[in-house]
Amino acid sequence: MSSAPESLNPAQLEAVHHLSGPCLVLAGAGSGKTRVITHKIARLLQAGYAPGQIAAITFTNKAAQEMRERAKEMVGARAAKHLVVSTFHSLGVRILRSDGGQLGLKPQFSILDSDDVLGVLKDAGASSDNALARRWQWAISLWKNQGLTSASVEPANEDERVAQRVMQRYEERLAAYQAVDFDDLISLPQKLLQTNADVRAKWQDTLRYVLVDEYQDTNATQYDMLKSLAGERALFTAVGDDDQSIYGWRGATIDNLKRLPQEYPRLKVIALEQNYRSTGNILRAANMVIGHNPKLFEKKFWSAFGDGEPVRVVECDNEEHEAERVVARIQSLRGGGVAGASISGGAEQEFRNFAVLYRANHQARIFEKALRKASSPYKVSGGQSFFDRAEIKDLCAWLRLLVNNDDDPAFLRAVATPKRGIGHQTLGTLGEFAGRWKTSLYEALFAESLGSVLSTRAVGSLHEFGRYVNDLEYRARHTSGAEDAKALLLGWLTDIGYEKHLYEGEDSEKLSAARWSNVLDFVDWVARRCGGRDDDGASSTGANDGGVSAETEKKTVLEVAQTISVIISLAERGDDPNVVTLSTLHAAKGLEWPHVVLVGINEGLLPFRSDDDDMTAERLEEERRLMYVGITRARTTLAVSTLKRRKRNRETVMGVPSRFIGEMKLDEVKSQEDPRERIKALRAAAAARAAQVLAADKAR
Repeated sequence: MSSAPESLNPAQLEAVHHLSGPCLVLAGAGSGKTRVITHKIARLLQAGYAPGQIAAITFTNKAAQEMRERAKEMVGARAAKHLVVSTFHSLGVRILRSDGGQLGLKPQFSILDSDDVLGVLKDAGASSDNALARRWQWAISLWKNQGLTSASVEPANEDERVAQRVMQRYEERLAAYQAVDFDDLISLPQKLLQTNADVRAKWQDTLRYVLVDEYQDTNATQYDMLKSLAGERALFTAVGDDDQSIYGWRGATIDNLKRLPQEYPRLKVIALEQNYRSTGNILRAANMVIGHNPKLFEKKFWSAFGDGEPVRVVECDNEEHEAERVVARIQSLRGGGVAGASISGGAEQEFRNFAVLYRANHQARIFEKALRKASSPYKVSGGQSFFDRAEIKDLCAWLRLLVNNDDDPAFLRAVATPKRGIGHQTLGTLGEFAGRWKTSLYEALFAESLGSVLSTRAVGSLHEFGRYVNDLEYRARHTSGAEDAKALLLGWLTDIGYEKHLYEGEDSEKLSAARWSNVLDFVDWVARRCGGRDDDGASSTGANDGGVSAETEKKTVLEVAQTISVIISLAERGDDPNVVTLSTLHAAKGLEWPHVVLVGINEGLLPFRSDDDDMTAERLEEERRLMYVGITRARTTLAVSTLKRRKRNRETVMGVPSRFIGEMKLDEVKSQEDPRERIKALRAAAAARAAQVLAADKAR
């Protein structure tokens, strides 16, 4: 139901064939925007562009992989191999690996993950308070997304003045470590493009046409990056939807959509209004809700399908009752008792066809409990990533250190994992020594004068570690191919005694075995990339990232390690297990399911509002867009659940239905019957129908 037809509709055709100037495609949920982008890539190739001159930029590796595969089907493997299909961050890595030297970066700079950043900030702010460091992290990230540095920030209060001072020290440490964080992967390439005419001309000549997906999710720096790449030619297509701009809290700004027609008077605006995902009743509810927001661009979605099932409003006593009714609804729909169920692939519904969507992560727990009780499999979207596990972070620290010996956070994690007789006191003295001589920790351990501050035994232990890292780096540089890479990695784990370290560090042997199994999975993951395989949606390309097919040339372990931070931070691993999805509304964007239940749709939850929170018009509009996103995730059926009483902190309060339910203007806004009663009725109807068929057979 969710796929567009083979032929393009008139609006899609217009978007594909407009090549002469800037173009904005307003592509709402389910309107076939990926088809438009891939067809436009094919059209650009027909118009004489070389594959390597076309860049298609997305926000996740999963989206990039899907686009790459779709393009491969359309233009062939040879052309698709050279297309630049990547995330903003991966493109930033590519630019910095190539030209970061202009900013003082070595080609093998390190990319710090969120935990690394937190550690550096605590050091920069001389604090051990994780919560305070997180607040600094958020403030600095928002400033960077706005294109600001510590020198250009104008603090509004004392807290911001402190964060600004921490940001200045943080910037100094990143420069010393030859490291960048994720925000830098956008801001630093943009700084290069903006300030260096030669670099700007090089990349404008390299990427002659740019397509940007999910344009409404761009922040101010990403917008400036697009402008720098497009240059005066302004040959770009931005594909987005102002009604789905829901990431303002992380720097995305709807102002980028407002700026386009102002800064590009020749901008061609094309609206894709035909929806290939949802039924008419679902779309009407979505249109009614979003109609209460002021419009940047007028558009009205309509469905390619019939009306389908009515949107249901379900009133529940409390959270426990809500969870019970959700599970009962899933069980009922799995039995095929829904009119039009065949639209979504047959009467018998698999668990993967169902999603329960909520505003905040804490709402998941009660649904997990109810699904476990019903023996229904589920997954919580946004749960702990494979790459967030401590054992995987340990190994990544080692690989980062091989790539960049000046990566102090990686050095500190690697030298202490597993323990090798190098204690905190030794590392503290080494840090003071390195700070005095303005060197990295790794460089400092080989200094001739280190013996003046550390004992011979301590220096010997550090030298042993340093020699091993040097040897491992040499072997990683010269080892390629999946089998050889796997042998090298397993040998390394044996050398450092990592399996023993895991078993000694846990009281539970079962838990230790599970962690070791994760390590072996990681080894396989790296080895596949060394063998040219990229089978889970993450780019395997390193310095040449962007525009490669899923199968590429062999790479050395060091080449794969060079981009491992950006790969694992953006990768969405795993296949499509047959389980019910529990997800926040933010995490559900871009996804779809035949059957969706929106839960906890109450004032205070959606729109979200804390006790001391002023609900500005701007905030309310973004919350309404979030409701719109939730509604448009549904293909065949949609239920909206509201609570009569709900928990707020430690007390129970009266539940007020969300204003968004009234805005849907459903013809019949009433409580749905208890699904358990519906199951009984469906079974009785089926039995009666069977009896009729049997009687008719006998009559013949």
